[in-house]
Amino acid sequence: MTKTTLALSILAACGVVAATAHAQDSLPITIAGFGTGALTKTNTDLAEFSRPSQASGVGKDARTGVDSNFGLQATAKWDDRLSFTAQGLVRKHGESDQYTAELAWAFAKYKLSDDFSVRLGRIGLPIYMISDSRNIGYANTMLRPPTEVYQQVPLDNANGGDVIYQHSFGETTVTAQFATGVAKDHSRNSTLVNSSTMAAQLLLENGPFTYRIGRSQANVSIHNAGLAQLVAGARAVNLPIADQLNVIDFTGKFTSLGLTMDYRNVLAQAEYAKRTTDTRLIPDTTSWYLMLGYRWQAFVPYYVHGNAKQDSVRNFAGLPTTGPLAGLSAGINGAIKAGLQTTDAVGLRWDFYKSAAFKVQIDRVKPKDGPGYFLNAQPGFTGPVTVYAAAIDFVF
Repeated sequence: MTKTTLALSILAACGVVAATAHAQDSLPITIAGFGTGALTKTNTDLAEFSRPSQASGVGKDARTGVDSNFGLQATAKWDDRLSFTAQGLVRKHGESDQYTAELAWAFAKYKLSDDFSVRLGRIGLPIYMISDSRNIGYANTMLRPPTEVYQQVPLDNANGGDVIYQHSFGETTVTAQFATGVAKDHSRNSTLVNSSTMAAQLLLENGPFTYRIGRSQANVSIHNAGLAQLVAGARAVNLPIADQLNVIDFTGKFTSLGLTMDYRNVLAQAEYAKRTTDTRLIPDTTSWYLMLGYRWQAFVPYYVHGNAKQDSVRNFAGLPTTGPLAGLSAGINGAIKAGLQTTDAVGLRWDFYKSAAFKVQIDRVKPKDGPGYFLNAQPGFTGPVTVYAAAIDFVF
């Protein structure tokens, strides 16, 4: 069975479950769907623009795979307290450059009281402000989440569970969530295995404002032949920095602050995040973005600025630059560099139908001290790069 066939089979299975459930009065079920059909291109073939965890991206020739996806979600209610939810998602993501299907969510939810509920199964991790909706283009003003922030932790879900508390105090609604589980991300010939993951967030909603703080921590292992060879080489020749290079069972932490505003016709959204680890092979970073928009009837013109910088060292001073260890030194100093870049984007959203929106977005991406987050950079690539995209987002 091909991956495309598998993708269609998973989505078809949601429909079969729905049909069966509708035939049984005891198990009401609702089906929802979402998708994005997009074309994306850039003004260069010296590097490829992509979303996080994609195996390849796009150059001068327009492609659909960067920003397009399709998802189906089914929720079955056993009674007023117990429900079951499954979400299938088709997109270009992971090691393959083909559309593949994944089971994004599959959990049982039990309502303990009016304020508390628990979920068990495959759940979305509350790492970012729009973690649950980042793949639902229609739910967001921007065409895509800013790469500068959403590249930092490439995990969407975990096999485990969470506890959610939600209560209204006057005009303010408080939502607290704590999740734990095991997550895995396949990306660019690497497997990032994340065990003992813990993630928590607190949201305050008051009128047109939503405030968020989030914190996640995990023990992480990366299985990558190139990185493993660098670590083994550093240890074999007793380089003094060898203890700072580790790809097995290291600790990573991610802290983020977020704000959204929808006041009259003015829209604003911002996130600020810091990533820290105890290995230099996953550098410490600070990233942030700001989006401003204005709603005029069915149109929302908007502007986005994103930035990512590295807080840990980008070069180990004192490593041999000549002789037989020069290649190893160059490889290590290259591996400890995070992508640095800034993006300025302008876009327009047009809600031409009650459940569909047309978007155009132009990004000007400026990498710094390397290729930034571009893939397959060729000699001579420095940027900046202009990215053009047009998309139709829909829900049903």
